Amino acid sequence: MTMIFIKKANILQILLLLLVLSGCKEKKKPTTDPIEIIKEKITEEVKAEPKLTEEYIAAKTKSIDHFYQKNWPNNSLNGEFLVAKNGQIIYEKYNGYADYKAKTPMTSSTPLHIASVSKVITATAILKLISANKLQLDQKVSTILKEFPYPNVTVKHLLNHRSGIRSYAYFTDKRGLWDKHKMLSNQDVLTLLATKGLDLEYKTNTRFAYCNTNYAMLALIIEKLTGKAYKDAMQDLIFKPLDMKDSFVFDYEKDKLKATPSYRGNFSKFNLDFLDAIYGDKNIFSTARDLLKFDIGRNSPSFLDPKLLEEAYTPYSNEHPGKKNYGLGMRMINWPTGQNFYFHNGWWHGSTSSYVTLPEEKVTIIAISNKFSRMPYRVRKLSVLFGDYPFKLDDDEKEE
Repeated sequence: MTMIFIKKANILQILLLLLVLSGCKEKKKPTTDPIEIIKEKITEEVKAEPKLTEEYIAAKTKSIDHFYQKNWPNNSLNGEFLVAKNGQIIYEKYNGYADYKAKTPMTSSTPLHIASVSKVITATAILKLISANKLQLDQKVSTILKEFPYPNVTVKHLLNHRSGIRSYAYFTDKRGLWDKHKMLSNQDVLTLLATKGLDLEYKTNTRFAYCNTNYAMLALIIEKLTGKAYKDAMQDLIFKPLDMKDSFVFDYEKDKLKATPSYRGNFSKFNLDFLDAIYGDKNIFSTARDLLKFDIGRNSPSFLDPKLLEEAYTPYSNEHPGKKNYGLGMRMINWPTGQNFYFHNGWWHGSTSSYVTLPEEKVTIIAISNKFSRMPYRVRKLSVLFGDYPFKLDDDEKEE
């Protein structure tokens, strides 16, 4: 009996010792990885946002679903659609086919070509490099890209489409300038600008003219300053810090046979052409959920300097008074009544996309389709459900 008691006492002592030792264990050290630090800070910021009530979500879901059913009847969306507030998803749909021939269904992790919405991400990468003191907003492009033949064009002029340089899609149509049986690269575009006597289309900083060449040059600047290929630099600057695991830059040679294709309205497939190797202006593949992560990060002071974000939301083209304008990689509508609406649309081959960010209301609206349709552009109308914006919903789209 005494022996049993001693054994029990010994077991108890061992258990107490283990408890003491476990309590003395060193606490987990905070991470020193800058990417993980950004992730943690943004996660904490999202957690700190007011949690949406069930009643609020139900009311918004009803209105958004009315809109969805009207614009994509019978689930005719071939793509992805998402609405979120405070980083919390209110509504999302994933319908149709990623690959029509193989009947591969669309899912929340299907990367689609976001076309010119890529410009928002390229611009954000440039702003990150400015924040890191790798370049300046008003720096002359020719001080970075030595071949660049226009001495007065700055980084800002590329970002806000006020450079005056010509569109590569048009000047390569000139007979003898480029063999369209050969893929055109970003470096090829720069070389053509430098060697073929391609004068500016108009004097720099005198007007706005949307031009994909601007963002092809910004991609080269990113490569020059990081010493990495654009696709790798974007992983480091944007995708990894914001946990965008399903996003990538299309590499023509590597991805041409496996990337999600795009289609015409009748599901006939678009073939790639000689312009499909150029990036910066397009060629980012992403998902609605990843673009939500991007929007949360882009508007977070933990990720992007608020002063630079303010620059991005500044309208720069005011020669002709009107509502429509452009910031740094961001389209906008500035109403005389004071409301400011920020968005970017995209269109390349059969892919169309729309990214809407409402910073004041902390709302994100995303629509991406890989079957040609202008319907994604209509999602801007949903902004009236969250703020005082002069868009009009149809009667059956209104909140009840």
